[in-house]
Amino acid sequence: MRNLNPIVMKFFIDTANLAQIKEAQDLGVLDGVTTNPSLMAKEVIKGQENILKHYVDICKIVSGDVSAEVISTDFDGIVKEGEALAKLHKQIVVKVPMIKEGVKAINYFTGKGIRTNCTLVFSAGQALLAAKAGATYVSPFIGRLDDVSTDGLRLIEDIRTIYDNYGFKTQILAASVRHPMHIINCAMLGADVATCPLSAITALLKHPLTDSGLAQFLADAKK
Repeated sequence: MRNLNPIVMKFFIDTANLAQIKEAQDLGVLDGVTTNPSLMAKEVIKGQENILKHYVDICKIVSGDVSAEVISTDFDGIVKEGEALAKLHKQIVVKVPMIKEGVKAINYFTGKGIRTNCTLVFSAGQALLAAKAGATYVSPFIGRLDDVSTDGLRLIEDIRTIYDNYGFKTQILAASVRHPMHIINCAMLGADVATCPLSAITALLKHPLTDSGLAQFLADAKK
């Protein structure tokens, strides 16, 4: 059963780099941001206070959702971190790992009206549990599945079918997107969101026939 929702697929940028986020925002197509501890480390952002401030700085650039990930893996720790993150800004979505304690925490957050992104999803069964717990987003990592010779796009298709079968409102956020064809294929399969590096987004702009056509137009204009 196909998703017949006419809402256009959202573009999130997967980075903690403020300059890249602003560039994507200025392009006029950005709907949100996803981050994780690795991306924060890449920007050499150290110390909890600086990390929290950085999340707020990101929220000041974009108008959409910003996923901020917890570090804890026990229920109490996830809840404590998640509640603190949610209080930072109304755009914050608490990113929770797909583990038993994480699913319990997602259910807790749902009851408190705190939005969540269930991350590190690699199977349809995990996506089903996340939706049952009330996750706002579920993040299947398609690129990492491709890395181990598994069809990441097939997972998007399977999750779409399950969610449409039962009317789950959880949004499919295709993660670990590596290149522009990942984006196109996810759009064709009905993913609600694709989160990707800036390079994958800007690659959608390019086509050799566009370049040659423009060069011809400019050459003709000079005559």
